[in-house]
Amino acid sequence: MIVEPAPAKLNLALHVRARRADGYHELETLFAFVTHGDTVTLTPADRDGFAITGPFAAGLGGEGDNLVTRARDAFRAGFGPGHPVAFVLDKHLPVASGIGGGSADAAAALRGLARLQGIGLDDPTLMAIADRLGSDVPACLVGRTMMGRGRGERLTPIDAPKLPVLLVNPGVAVSTAQVFAGWDRIDRGPIGDGEALSIAQAGRNDLEPPARALAPAIDDVLAMLQILPGVRLARMSGSGATCFALFDDPAARTAAAAAIRAAQPDWWCLETALA
Repeated sequence: MIVEPAPAKLNLALHVRARRADGYHELETLFAFVTHGDTVTLTPADRDGFAITGPFAAGLGGEGDNLVTRARDAFRAGFGPGHPVAFVLDKHLPVASGIGGGSADAAAALRGLARLQGIGLDDPTLMAIADRLGSDVPACLVGRTMMGRGRGERLTPIDAPKLPVLLVNPGVAVSTAQVFAGWDRIDRGPIGDGEALSIAQAGRNDLEPPARALAPAIDDVLAMLQILPGVRLARMSGSGATCFALFDDPAARTAAAAAIRAAQPDWWCLETALA
């Protein structure tokens, strides 16, 4: 049995620079990962299998396929059929929530298959497969703080402090395609240079306005996070609707989580830290 973590991805800053001729968007983003997320388990078996467990399993139950099985099929197309495997996806991250759940799951499946067949994670074919599966999958495959450019696939590692993080989602799924379609196509300038926290604090998320128009509950989340004691930075991640707050002190994060849960018991709230 091989067990691979699929940690949540955050965009500490996300600058959308242009819409490209191929339909994608040219962007600059500061990727980071936290210490919690989904888990992908694979076990050699007599025939292929796939099951979903966990608190958010129902959100994927109606899909005809899944990024885990797509990753399996793409891996085999690149490296050969190998042995049948049974996958179990333990789903703890909300679906369609801007924290890379599906991309992280696909990346975890690729890492697990690579380990099973003795393929290095730096293999160019493996990274090319990740890139074809989705713009965030290469970053999730590497799983560390990085600057992403292009569609997000051109990656440069950068050091980041292991700060406490609070993730909050108001229970709203947001379509990434609709959020990008709502971007106003105004280039507000490049992402900064320097150390990761300074880049994040000086940056922005250009997808916040269209996401907030689609899901006004994001306004409520950000308004609550921004006034909590000890918050260094509060922002929406990716295309939403999950928002994050960075803290210096784990006690401040825990107190903030308690306040959020008391005020909004139906919201999803996760205490974690930058990995």
